[in-house]
Amino acid sequence: MTETSTAEAPVYTLEGATGPWEIVVGMEVHAQVVSRSKLFSGASTEYGAEPNTHVSLVDAAMPGMLPVINAEVVAQAVRTGLALDARINKWSRFDRKNYFYADLPQGYQISQFQYPIVGEGEIHLDLGDGRTKTVGVERIHLEQDAGKSMHDQHPRYTFVDLNRSGVALMEIVSKPDIRSPEEAGAYLKKLRTILRYIGTCDGNMEQGSMRADVNVSVRKAGAPYGTRCEIKNVNSVRFVMMAIEVEAQRQIDILEAGGAIDQETRLFDPTRMETRSMRNKEEAHDYRYFPDPDLLPLEFDDAFVDRCRADLPELPDQKKQRLIDALGLPDYNAGVLVAEKESAAYFDTLLAALVERTGKQPAEVALKASNFVIGELFAHLNKAGLDIAHSPVSADAGAELLALQEDGTISGRIAKDVFEKMVETGKPAGQIVEEEGLKQIADTGALEAICDQVIADNPKQLEQYKAGKEKLLGFFVGQAMKATGGKANPQAVNEILKAKLAQA
Repeated sequence: MTETSTAEAPVYTLEGATGPWEIVVGMEVHAQVVSRSKLFSGASTEYGAEPNTHVSLVDAAMPGMLPVINAEVVAQAVRTGLALDARINKWSRFDRKNYFYADLPQGYQISQFQYPIVGEGEIHLDLGDGRTKTVGVERIHLEQDAGKSMHDQHPRYTFVDLNRSGVALMEIVSKPDIRSPEEAGAYLKKLRTILRYIGTCDGNMEQGSMRADVNVSVRKAGAPYGTRCEIKNVNSVRFVMMAIEVEAQRQIDILEAGGAIDQETRLFDPTRMETRSMRNKEEAHDYRYFPDPDLLPLEFDDAFVDRCRADLPELPDQKKQRLIDALGLPDYNAGVLVAEKESAAYFDTLLAALVERTGKQPAEVALKASNFVIGELFAHLNKAGLDIAHSPVSADAGAELLALQEDGTISGRIAKDVFEKMVETGKPAGQIVEEEGLKQIADTGALEAICDQVIADNPKQLEQYKAGKEKLLGFFVGQAMKATGGKANPQAVNEILKAKLAQA
């Protein structure tokens, strides 16, 4: 087993007039459950439909309509809990959370208050440079989403779209273990990665299927937790990190001026880089929770949990450790590859195809394959604004390119040129190499003649080399490679030049 050095993340502080302040952050992430229908009705959850076209009588709260629990949503919540190594509660209960708003037809939200479906778990963060952090998960509970108020459709009226009304959400509540914007960003990214791996939420923050309420407070080192403010509905990792910094500084300024922090709900405005008050933070009694009389408690057995566990794929932390232990990949390479499910799948397919083409063991070619994916491929995708699912070079095509390099048909430098031509033309690597005469020169006689000419053309460097500047070998190799347009075998050139320079 490969040992990796780890260290707890250092304490992050913000400097105020009275000295350093610590930030304390907890997050409530609302993740839309991947399911074709809503939590308590058969209405579609498809995104992007015309307003009020995916609404059942239950979603619209018509009199006499009764909710019916969606079994797949329950299974998805249990899978999520298992993936977070959390306690699964085989008995849970739905409650009514009462509040009145235009886009909440019932006048209450069906949620889980005292008895959630999932209890305590944890998420392990890799913060780079060997720094790690474990953030506790307090609970995961199921609840239905509200509709959407549309304020920009009419100059005098607010319209309401109920397509989201009743959509199943998992509210994933962290413990107040996060201590910096960096840790908050890493937490949200890791949580999104896990949810995508197991297929319980698509993690699309732009479409609103994952959003975060961020609780922020500040304190002096060792002091009790301060009064927290909740920043509502933050819809990107970058905005979460920015909002924490801005809100923490606002609280520090108030406290250092002798004021007090009011517990309240706030909105983050990234344009003005400020948070603004929405309302005083409600307490549980304000919502008048009580058990939903239309829903029996939710109960299931160990066999159901075991079936959910059997459905889980290899999780990111497990996959990363496998890449390190079995394939010898550096911690950095493995971490980058597993950060997205699609990247990990691309690498696995690429490696399998490369092993088949070369006949080598996976560990022998894994580093080359990983360097290609996180190097040339990712660089092109980032430049082109593409994700790996839309890569112009398939995993099998990438394996063909690497195999040509591995068997000495082309050099590493030529491989980069061939990759660019693959992107431009869509042609396979072998065809490009044949059509453009890019095969590596391995003929000893031809290479010796080229090396002789390079030595003859550079008498000054030859004298310096003979005088003890052996690093100039690299200069001669470079000149030989240049003379062949990068098609010479670098190892052969190196050996020939060493021998000839020793005799010169």
